[in-house]
Amino acid sequence: MSAPGGARLEIRLDRIEHNARTLVEQLRARGIAVTGITKATLGAPEVAQAMLRAGVVGIGESRIENLEHLRAAGVDAPMTLIRSPLLSQAARVVASADVSLNTEVEVIEALAVAALARGCTHGVVLMVELGDLREGILPADLPAVVRRTLALPGIVLRGIGANLACQSGAVPDDRNMAELSALISSIETSFGIEIDVVSGGNSANLDWALRTADTGRVDNLRIGEAILLGCEPLERTPIAGLHTDAFTLVAEVIESKVKPTRPWGERRQTAFGRQPERVDTGTTRRVIVALGRQDTDPDGLEAPAGMVILGASSDHLVLDAGDAQCPVGTELRFGVDYSALLRTMTSPFVARDLQLATAARRG
Repeated sequence: MSAPGGARLEIRLDRIEHNARTLVEQLRARGIAVTGITKATLGAPEVAQAMLRAGVVGIGESRIENLEHLRAAGVDAPMTLIRSPLLSQAARVVASADVSLNTEVEVIEALAVAALARGCTHGVVLMVELGDLREGILPADLPAVVRRTLALPGIVLRGIGANLACQSGAVPDDRNMAELSALISSIETSFGIEIDVVSGGNSANLDWALRTADTGRVDNLRIGEAILLGCEPLERTPIAGLHTDAFTLVAEVIESKVKPTRPWGERRQTAFGRQPERVDTGTTRRVIVALGRQDTDPDGLEAPAGMVILGASSDHLVLDAGDAQCPVGTELRFGVDYSALLRTMTSPFVARDLQLATAARRG
């Protein structure tokens, strides 16, 4: 919700819906469905609904609290917990998630117990390690985990998946995606089953999925960043036909003065470590915006045209305003990358202004 004064994040739901619909249609032509990931928006129901209107087959979240929030808000869609469940939260996972991504047998066993106690079944997607060295079962260990999963009452093996590019930057390509498809075929042959869902990865898979000659067995991707920000994560380049400005961070100027460009006196570390030396160019107009590291990731902000972000502390963002006057009270508008969006959405000091089609220009 918007609030008078203070920083706010303007969210263009129509642009999010456009981005989601565009990707859903492009991937559908390749035989791939989209699970919309809302974790960067703290499980915002309005964002989830925009993705669902665009045709995503379900919503994915990394935190059980966000799934519970979506359920309470009346979002009616298949829900997937995309971070490995906490052992201590098995009952909550079964209550709110239709499916969870898993790598640990002990956790799957706990989910089985919770599902039986609740009188339901819980879907499991087993995640395989393909080289990024974050979550994943080593391929050689996969058959044993499949065997144990299939034997558990209350658990349904819904699929097998993989995740790349998040921890080590390993790029999804024909080689590792073909390895995933081969693992699926081997598991199906060995156990006499059919795997319904092959969740091949995230927004980093888009270039591969839309360009490769053969998508193999991959029939689902978990897409968040590309829908929300209109860019791909491997190089952070804009995706043709998508909006890159669905989110704009707005904050107010609290000081505007002409000051020297170089500090003086003996210097040590700043509040957040050492700052780089800057060239002494005399004086410039320096403005301070009521925004800091407690609100966002300053390194992930795109400054208004003609301005340069000089640094940030907990509660102050300092800019070289160039030729702009920027009197106190002026609102400045910033673009956000994934890191800045993630942190901004979790700050209690930044209001959310949900908009359908109100045009706004940075400046």
